[in-house]
Amino acid sequence: MSERQTFIQTFSHFVHQRFLWFLAGSYVVAGLAPDLGLRIKNLTFAHVTLFNEDIALTLPTVLLGFLLFNAGLGTQTAGLRHLARSWAVLFVGLLANLLVPVAFILGVTGGMQLWHNPDEVQNILVGLALVASMPIAGSSTAWAQNANGDLALSLGLVLISTFLSPWTTPLALHAVGFMTTGDYSEDLHELASSGTGAFLFLCVLLPSIAGLGLRRLVSDARMNSVKPSLKLLNFAALLTLNYSNASVSLPQTIRDPDWDFLAVTLSIVTALCVFAFASGWAISRLLKVEKPETASLMFGLGMNNNGTGLVLASMALADHPRVLLPIIFYNLVQHLGAGIVDRLLCRAPS
Repeated sequence: MSERQTFIQTFSHFVHQRFLWFLAGSYVVAGLAPDLGLRIKNLTFAHVTLFNEDIALTLPTVLLGFLLFNAGLGTQTAGLRHLARSWAVLFVGLLANLLVPVAFILGVTGGMQLWHNPDEVQNILVGLALVASMPIAGSSTAWAQNANGDLALSLGLVLISTFLSPWTTPLALHAVGFMTTGDYSEDLHELASSGTGAFLFLCVLLPSIAGLGLRRLVSDARMNSVKPSLKLLNFAALLTLNYSNASVSLPQTIRDPDWDFLAVTLSIVTALCVFAFASGWAISRLLKVEKPETASLMFGLGMNNNGTGLVLASMALADHPRVLLPIIFYNLVQHLGAGIVDRLLCRAPS
């Protein structure tokens, strides 16, 4: 291994170990110096019409596609050959990924009726809708693998939820749209009807398929040699994406903080994260599966692809910048939750 490769591998490991701090730092920079982030968000290369929907190919959408392409490229699909033995668990996990967060949002809708500011409630509900409607995060497979989880089940949850997202995301958005009111409800229904299918197909599904296809042509040795470099590029793209999208809402939040809104948003988002991870555990107990399947279910249900949600929200809901705050909070909380679950699973007897 050359000195350059050794440096890249060491630096990639350094960033990976401290990724949560880098992520939090990108949000701090977005709040204090948003101008570059806004320019990145508005940098448009072309417009594409797909399924009678106009999609602006901005730098954030290109970065999102790059992340999903790399996720597909880094996926070892050979592990999927063992998925047949877990098909029932896979089906229940996919169904729970759609229904569990929507059920939680329904509970929040009832519980927040007495909140003093109805507009704040609507912002929270719409933000939660974007979290709930996203496919399972690719990073869940890494967490599951670290916890000795069932990798085939974890990969299946990520890939199939991603492939189904052009259809499941509108369903979830419509469901929460019926729980919201006024302009917020109209925005969610409009987004579900004409603003998500083509976007998810072009920016999420196609890059994932392209990455998976290319992976079959690349040898394991070649893939291992470039993996540290791809990880660094992923980190850079993800941090840029989060910085750009957070630049829409965080400056106003920092200039004029609404502490009770921030506190209740963080509390609800944390509760959703706990509920999602706990649902994975409860389902594993109900199905009487072993510890590897339990790990894959917990990380799968607890972690969503919030990068996609942030891009979608910043594009389609720019008139409601505060809806990004629940997504931003969940992005941080889910990694903290994953770290706690990882420790608990490692300590638990097999």
